[in-house]
Amino acid sequence: MNLPASTLLNVALDAKQQPLIDDTRLLGALLGNALRTHAGQAAFEHTEQIRQAAVLFRKSESGAARDALTRMCEALNAGQALRVIRAFSLFSQLANIAEDVQQNRRRRAYRLKGAAPQTGTIARALLNLKNRGVSAADALKALVRVSVVPVLTAHPTQVQRKSMLDLTRALAQLLARRDQGAMDEFEEAQWTQELERLVQTLWQTAILRTSKLNVADEINNAVSYYAVTFLQRIPALVSRYEQAAQSLGATTAQIKALQPLTMGMWIGGDRDGNPFVNQDTLDYCAHTQAVSVLTHYLAQLHALGSELPLASTIVQVSEPLLQLAQRARDESPHRANEPYRQAIVGMYARMAATALRLCGVIAAPASPVSGEVYSDAQAFAADLDVMIESLNAHNSAALVQGRLRHLRQAVHVFGFHLATIDLRQNSDVHEACVAELLRSAGVHADYLSLNEAQRCELLLAQLHNPRLLHNPWLAQSAVLVEELAIFNRARALRAQFGARLIEQAIISKATSVSDMLELAIMLKESGLAAGGAQAFCALDIVPLFETIEDLQAAPDVMQAWFAIPLVQTWLAARGHTQEVMLGYSDSNKDGGFLTSNWSLYEAQQALTRIAQSANVSMSFFHGRGGSVGRGGGPSYEAILAQPAGSVAGRIRLTEQGEVIGAKYGDPDLGLRNLETLVAAGLEASAAHESASNDWREFECAMREMSELSFKAYRKLVYETDGFTDFFRAATPINEIAQLNIGSRPSARKPSARIEDLRAIPWVFSWSQARMMLPGWYGVGSAFHGWAGDQPERLLMLQHMYKTWPFFKSVVSNIDMVLAKTDLAIASRYVEMVPDAALGQRIFNQIVAEWQKTFNMLSAITGQTVLLADNPTLARSLRNRLPYLDPLNHLQIELLKRYRAGDDSVEVQNGIHIAINGLAAGLRNSG
Repeated sequence: MNLPASTLLNVALDAKQQPLIDDTRLLGALLGNALRTHAGQAAFEHTEQIRQAAVLFRKSESGAARDALTRMCEALNAGQALRVIRAFSLFSQLANIAEDVQQNRRRRAYRLKGAAPQTGTIARALLNLKNRGVSAADALKALVRVSVVPVLTAHPTQVQRKSMLDLTRALAQLLARRDQGAMDEFEEAQWTQELERLVQTLWQTAILRTSKLNVADEINNAVSYYAVTFLQRIPALVSRYEQAAQSLGATTAQIKALQPLTMGMWIGGDRDGNPFVNQDTLDYCAHTQAVSVLTHYLAQLHALGSELPLASTIVQVSEPLLQLAQRARDESPHRANEPYRQAIVGMYARMAATALRLCGVIAAPASPVSGEVYSDAQAFAADLDVMIESLNAHNSAALVQGRLRHLRQAVHVFGFHLATIDLRQNSDVHEACVAELLRSAGVHADYLSLNEAQRCELLLAQLHNPRLLHNPWLAQSAVLVEELAIFNRARALRAQFGARLIEQAIISKATSVSDMLELAIMLKESGLAAGGAQAFCALDIVPLFETIEDLQAAPDVMQAWFAIPLVQTWLAARGHTQEVMLGYSDSNKDGGFLTSNWSLYEAQQALTRIAQSANVSMSFFHGRGGSVGRGGGPSYEAILAQPAGSVAGRIRLTEQGEVIGAKYGDPDLGLRNLETLVAAGLEASAAHESASNDWREFECAMREMSELSFKAYRKLVYETDGFTDFFRAATPINEIAQLNIGSRPSARKPSARIEDLRAIPWVFSWSQARMMLPGWYGVGSAFHGWAGDQPERLLMLQHMYKTWPFFKSVVSNIDMVLAKTDLAIASRYVEMVPDAALGQRIFNQIVAEWQKTFNMLSAITGQTVLLADNPTLARSLRNRLPYLDPLNHLQIELLKRYRAGDDSVEVQNGIHIAINGLAAGLRNSG
């Protein structure tokens, strides 16, 4: 079978890349030394021979070279294969480190050149707006509204152990140290020795978990990124944002109210399909977050004390500052004339008491004085403001910059809660609980038999009724007990850590107004909502529309929701705001990449219009994954591609899987990625504020192409006989389900049906087999079917690509995912399908669609190679392929042995480590 030849841009090396080459070679050499030392010379030689064969295969792309690589892998026994897989997997992680360090290096060099601000920075966003004719007043209007919330989630693609993450983080920090200045001979020898020690440790550290992750592990993993990146870098980003506001003429009040970035959390509160999330995990998450942020405040106050030894005999201070110092009752003679230090001692004492009261943390070092507990984060912020105002008023504004300013901003962003925890549950669970409550209370014996109108009428009557439905003295199902318990715990935790701890309750599989009212009933039973004269709803009821059908129905659902007087009362108390969550993963699995993206676009357009007519400010929560097949891809382009008016300042989006480590595992990269989100939010908000483009002709074309894509995708995935068998045999889906990589089951219910499989392992499996099918299939049929042989339609597609941000983003993501596809490697996976005729028949369809997609992409963009506009990624992929290809070949070989009955530990570990290594090498595979 003739497979498409490589179509990836071949990027010539230049002097700028030499440090990356040097770092990669150094880390590779150190890994080779570790391989020799701990696995033996034979293991090193096997690895090197396979690497050379893979390089030859990539250079020639001949069948003979591929067969030679295959034979080498087949010749290894299980133990030998395991050691080679470990070597290539670890090299993938070391290559990631070298690339991350190079990115930071190039950004620093770019800044030093004094060139124009880079894309994705706040400064560049303002420049772009100015160049587009957006006035300073309109830019400021958008700037003060921006509120971006990345929400960390735990999913089965987040395969790396925390021990491995800690080691790679230490390696990155050490590797970057060389850029900080010239080292003498002794320092360089010490540096190299430490680097080798870490690589040796890396080789001897287990890549795989020996037990399945529990929810507490996932919480700890997510919270660990705060100490590394978020607690330090977000305040720095807020400072940068405040400077931008000042440049636009913002008032002091406007600057103080800015909150461009806060953090969200799903782990601990996301119960949909995860039986291990309950009131205890919610409690654990809240306390773990509080420990992290309060410990940070204590450390910052302790350090601040040594930075402000200002003597009252030299400087003047404000009366409020003197009072703050006196309240500390600090009798140390060493600080007798140092009011700022005395004030900090008092604040440290109060924070120590607060940490002990809220989460049992004993401050270290111990406070020299006692203090009262802070009532809330605002009280702590008020004390910090007293210090800041005193310094500003007495010619010491320079001393505010740095730690004190960042601490004050941290309190504004993180409070005492660190991140807002979302609650999420499936609508079916809410429905069952409400039916049980109504039955046990004698209100209605068979709620499930009612139609939608009857349900809404009954539920609204109960919301206005002050009496509760549940009776603790009557027998209740375990599900109802757990659901009521988590909402009751949420109420208690909000009282303990502040209302910002839990603000949203999300309904998965939302399809109707009654789904939303059922959640309201559950909130009422827990003291979090009420109707009647004192109507309130403490949490934002957020519907999650996931499938193509649900997205199409969403506008009607929300229009009916806004028409309810009680809902209008609730929304008025919340500033007339409503959030809607959009599901990228399930809509993609349901209808394919193009139809998913278009359905999401149309849903946002319609929902925005409906909200405006109801005098409601609509915001969207984007449930994006790491891969293109799950809504991933560059965040900056994705935000700018949203329909006009849909980004009205506030935007929330999930950060999932390997993306969390890739984006936020390094502090400098983390700051860059956070700033990119904020800059895109600012630019999109201001651009939409003054939007004048009319995309209706383009949108009509997209609607027609979406229908063509939907039919092509559904025909393959859901209408082709034997496709499920093909999928389960030609990908490692079954083996992925056995990995200890997440607390959540890989399927919603025991079933072999694709409909019941979670979107995450669905996409992950195709990525491992290098087909990446969810990220592109159906696109070629859509573009070709719509344009056909009509030159004017092809010209229109080209014009859409050049001028319409939505279409540009779609095409760019397809370009990226096609570049990561490798049909030659995929054909080896297809050989594992027991029914060879079935396997070849379906694979022929996949190859034909791939070629059709590439041809149409080339015709639209005018490029004959993939990633022509992204040479950095093209270079990265080309450099990685000789190390990824062996992992695929070895994984295939071990999968064959495993499925033939060899279930030895070496075979299973080899398969799973290869999965880990490919995920690391592809970076956004899930």
